[in-house]
Parts: sequence; structure tokens; C-alpha cells
Amino acid sequence: MKFKKLTFEEAEVILNKGTEAPFTGIYNNHYEEGIYTCKQCGTPLFNSGSKFKSSCGWPSFDDAITDAVKEIPDADGRRTEIVCAKCNAHLGHVFIGENYTEKNTRHCVNSISVEFIKNK
Repeated sequence: MKFKKLTFEEAEVILNKGTEAPFTGIYNNHYEEGIYTCKQCGTPLFNSGSKFKSSCGWPSFDDAITDAVKEIPDADGRRTEIVCAKCNAHLGHVFIGENYTEKNTRHCVNSISVEFIKNK
């Protein structure tokens, strides 16, 4: 599997499970039609139709592409981490039960962990 060369900032989040500062990511208020892919390996992760405004400071999606995102309990047991199912790149966390959408799920994603491909 071929991985993209990451910047220091990208590696801090994607490889070292960091978090970008809230309201700073390029996709926080981004609502074009397309697909969000893993920054490290290019795997499609989220369709733009599942993105919604949560006002939490990070891009939020109420659904992931089938089998593209893996959920892993955090070491502290309080949250559930989400990673790319293909390359294990850290994406963010998933939260259930907040009632933002009918699916009642919020994938809270670091903008720096994904790339956007606009629909043609």
C-alpha cells in the first residue's frame, strides 16, 4: 500500500492521534458535493451528503461509507476513536446519542485527516 508523504502537522494528527484546534480546519464549514478521502491512503471515507453542521468546531458526518471507517475504544474508555479501515489513520471520534440527525451519530473528523474530491 502506498501512503502519501505527510507534513509534520498531518503526522501529529494522523499517526500520533492528535487533534487539530477547533474551528481551524478547512472542512469545518465546507459543504460542496463530493467525497472525503483518507489523507494518508486515499480511501473514500465519507460522502458529502452525510455531512451536517454541528457547530462543534470539526467536520461532522452522520454516516461513513460502508466498511471504510473502523471504531476503536479510546484507552480511557470514555470515547470511541475512528480510523481509516484500510491504513489505520486517525480521523477523530464518533459520538452516539446527541440527536443532531435522525441517525443520531456524529463522526467528528479532523480536517487535516481527510482530503475532499469534488463531484464532477
